[in-house]
Amino acid sequence: MSSHRVRLARAAAALAAATALGLAAAPLAQAADQQLGSGDLAAARAAAQNPSVLDQLGHFFARKGVPPTQPLAIGPSDEARAASDAAPRLSGDTVPVRTLDAGFVAGRPGAPVATVEFTATKAVAADGQSASVWTAQQNGSWRVVNIASGSDETDYAARAAADGGTAFREPQLGAWYELKDGRVLPLDDTARRSVGAHGATVAAYQQLVHQRYGDKLPGSAYDRAGKAGGFQADAPTASTSTAPLLAAGTALGATALVGTVIGVRRRRRG
Repeated sequence: MSSHRVRLARAAAALAAATALGLAAAPLAQAADQQLGSGDLAAARAAAQNPSVLDQLGHFFARKGVPPTQPLAIGPSDEARAASDAAPRLSGDTVPVRTLDAGFVAGRPGAPVATVEFTATKAVAADGQSASVWTAQQNGSWRVVNIASGSDETDYAARAAADGGTAFREPQLGAWYELKDGRVLPLDDTARRSVGAHGATVAAYQQLVHQRYGDKLPGSAYDRAGKAGGFQADAPTASTSTAPLLAAGTALGATALVGTVIGVRRRRRG
């Protein structure tokens, strides 16, 4: 189903590249695969429901994937009208989004396969466009830190939950998996290429990701070279095959620092 990823703004990429931290160092990700309480999810949703965020969503939909740093073919008044016509609204539940855990990659005893990195809420426009509003807890409150095109986060969470499992992502590959009954099962084409159509045991998956990223964890030579996020110090683009494990607070914080809703991200779907 579509399409290409559009990287976060260059400033966010540069900031992420300059900060060489792993998931194990992130405050939100440190807790062992914590279950967010209903109060947390309600607060995260309230942040996504803020009128200013809905206004930004309108412009997001009006721009149809064109980053705010790039000009549109239409003028500001036409963009404003299109943003109003988009009539964005939130749809479905706000869900925790889990990401491959650095401790698991390193083989730390008792480390969960994945930990909660942020929450996501699906937003839809009047013309059928969809987006995912990311919220993260920063300095004791929930904040919107990114908007991504499509609805991977909530769609895969729902698919895994319907099957009795838990969805998580391996962002270095852009792969989505389901964790169920001691196995890691694929939810998209990228994951199927990673672990096969029938998945892998948790132990086999741990060996696989250790081979991929074990030399890119915090404190590694890769880390010390300043390549966090897979970004070279002098280049803004990333390699999905060499990206290390980023801190939730680092990657998301970078987005928030350079502007709440600048992260236009398109995804491949499988």
